[in-house]
Amino acid sequence: MSNWDKTTFVNHLREKCNREIAKVGVHIVEFSEKFADDITWGRSSEHGTLTFRCDTDVGLLPLFHMTSVGQLNLQINFMRNKEVPSMVLRDLVLKLESNFLRDYDELEYPSDVFVPMDELFHTENQVGKFLKTMEGVTYRLRQ
Repeated sequence: MSNWDKTTFVNHLREKCNREIAKVGVHIVEFSEKFADDITWGRSSEHGTLTFRCDTDVGLLPLFHMTSVGQLNLQINFMRNKEVPSMVLRDLVLKLESNFLRDYDELEYPSDVFVPMDELFHTENQVGKFLKTMEGVTYRLRQ
């Protein structure tokens, strides 16, 4: 049973993060409600976790996790180990690399880790590009 829901998650996010990151987090929550096939909320007593899942040919696949303390975990390596079409994965990696100016290849990003969102998002444009990328990947994985 989940300890968290949208209300407790957003309230904790606003309490623990600065206003800009809380605004980004709320935007991601609202996006997730609209585009995710399944959203799960964490069970931790310390902080909440939102998991964005997409329905694919191989079942529900998590694309990212976000915490109520302002961290984001992109599930790139997890998807590398699933039967995700290589074109979709390559497109995802290229868009994330250009948006966040980080390397997500297998050498530079060997495991999926939680990264503070204030290290990823510096402009509203980056948030929009991230969400558009997730929307596109979701659409392509459902086909």
